Amino acid sequence: ALPNQQTVDYPSFKLVIVGDGGTGKTTFVKRHLTGEFEKKYEPTIGVEVHPLDFFTNCGKIRFYCWDTAGQEKFGGLRDGYYIHGQCAIIMFDVTARLTYKNVPTWHRDLCRCVKNDGLYLLLMFLCNSFV
Repeated sequence: ALPNQQTVDYPSFKLVIVGDGGTGKTTFVKRHLTGEFEKKYEPTIGVEVHPLDFFTNCGKIRFYCWDTAGQEKFGGLRDGYYIHGQCAIIMFDVTARLTYKNVPTWHRDLCRCVKNDGLYLLLMFLCNSFV
């Protein structure tokens, strides 16, 4: 079950946001939540989950954004965060080549975990640059 999820009359989805550390995952979520842009980098520890609402022509939809830690030292925890994921964003930084080279690894990990769930995963790739 998703945190604080109650019976709602609009669709909700588990969105997993992954990528190397420093690619802007937390900044992306906070920008959509508050409209503010945080330039200071503070690594995410583990995972943070934020509800993010969008209003469409068909009504409201909610994404429970699982903002995951990108640092390798937290790698062992990630599989548990991916379970029951319905969509994902893989982020990389266009100014840091290694973050782009690691995209296939993030994709493989997501597909492996979601495949075991019997679900199909909708993916989006976002590039970021703070230059």
